[in-house]
Amino acid sequence: MGIVETMIGIIVILCVFGSIICKRLVKQYAQDPIRQTEKDKDFALNMSFLGKWFRFLAFFFTVSYFIYIKVQGTPWQAHLQEWMDLIIRWLHIIFGIAWIGASFYFVFLENSLNRSNVRDELQGNLWAIHGGGFYFLEKYKGAPNKMPKHLHWFKYEAYFTWLTGTCLLIIVYYFNAESFLINPEITHLTPVLGVMIGISSILISYAFYELLSNPKMLAVERRPLFFLVMFIYLAIVAYVLSIFFNPRAAYIHLGAIMGTMMAGNVFFCIIPAQKEMVFAAKEGREPDVSLGQKAGWRSYHNNYFTLPVLFIMISNHFPSTFGNEHNIIILALLSLAGAGIKHFHNQWERGETNYWIIPVSISLIISAIYITAPLSREDLINAEKVSFSTIFPIVQKRCQSCHSKIPTDDVFIVAQGGVMFDTPEQIVQYKDQIMNRAIITKTMPQGNKTRMTQKERDLIETWIMQGAKLD
Repeated sequence: MGIVETMIGIIVILCVFGSIICKRLVKQYAQDPIRQTEKDKDFALNMSFLGKWFRFLAFFFTVSYFIYIKVQGTPWQAHLQEWMDLIIRWLHIIFGIAWIGASFYFVFLENSLNRSNVRDELQGNLWAIHGGGFYFLEKYKGAPNKMPKHLHWFKYEAYFTWLTGTCLLIIVYYFNAESFLINPEITHLTPVLGVMIGISSILISYAFYELLSNPKMLAVERRPLFFLVMFIYLAIVAYVLSIFFNPRAAYIHLGAIMGTMMAGNVFFCIIPAQKEMVFAAKEGREPDVSLGQKAGWRSYHNNYFTLPVLFIMISNHFPSTFGNEHNIIILALLSLAGAGIKHFHNQWERGETNYWIIPVSISLIISAIYITAPLSREDLINAEKVSFSTIFPIVQKRCQSCHSKIPTDDVFIVAQGGVMFDTPEQIVQYKDQIMNRAIITKTMPQGNKTRMTQKERDLIETWIMQGAKLD
């Protein structure tokens, strides 16, 4: 049984068991007369909703399995996989924009509230104008005296961003583990073992984050220590993953780790704290204020995670980052720069100005640009001449299976990026891209699927440095 069948089987089994457990919990909480508090009713509704999603996912992946078996080995296999990748990636971006936009907006509200001359029950208010209209927002210290009939919850943006991101990770990196996850030049892991390492890295890292996020470590005087420990830990994880996986997969897994921490903050901390406020208001009791304090901390964590995660999301389009031999250093520099810029922005909204943060962040970005600069290889110009007749067979053997008008690769059914190497003129046209991807960053062929050797890369580099001339 292959990696795809194994992954689908595990997902379906987990969804079926999850659905059964949710159904039993709903029955227990709905029928037990003792469990009729607002909290228990809400829990039953959540379990009912979750059970429906488990059943949907079980149905979806079961149908996907039979379709996969039907089209396996035909051109439709790669075609359907590409469209699934496109649709889920599209949804992931849509939900991600909604989630990050809400995160930015509410941190802005918190930083920009007018806190003077407000009613005793309020923490602050804010006037705003947008879309041709004026808005007036008020933040209560606790719950209002009378709960509104309709209360909007900002949670599904986070949940569906994580769900679509997880599906994308499975489809792109786990279903195609041999091409995208594992680099045979780096390690000889089997696809199944590679997938297990990837999933374990996410779960272990989330557990570490939860253990570290205790009240003592999140106290104001220890927050710098918290962020330092978290940064060092993530840097170590990224380095370890780069040992097992190809660099692009290592980057994406670190993004998945931080994304899981962010979604976990919403699901396990922020939303429960908000629900506690609602339950307390409905039951006429004082809420547990410590939960709201923890939720506020986690919300700020998510806010600082956003720019590093966004960089990782787009990094797979820029091999100069993940494909560089110092890729982990580049990741660390740009993540620190992103977090620094977000910190300056947060302080600026509060009326504070630590201008030194901006030049430091820009310096980190410039350092990354300098590290990734190509080395001069002028010595190759005077080396023994390499003719195009030597290069063309290498390109045909190692590159044309993906970069052709009619690709023969089992995954890519269209030329990636529209780049084709069918004619000598096309190869010369894309010589700079070949230099960047196949020589400098060595990110092509993808996962070195066609087993391009270092000697072949050296020949191509010499040919390009000598002017990329046709014989």
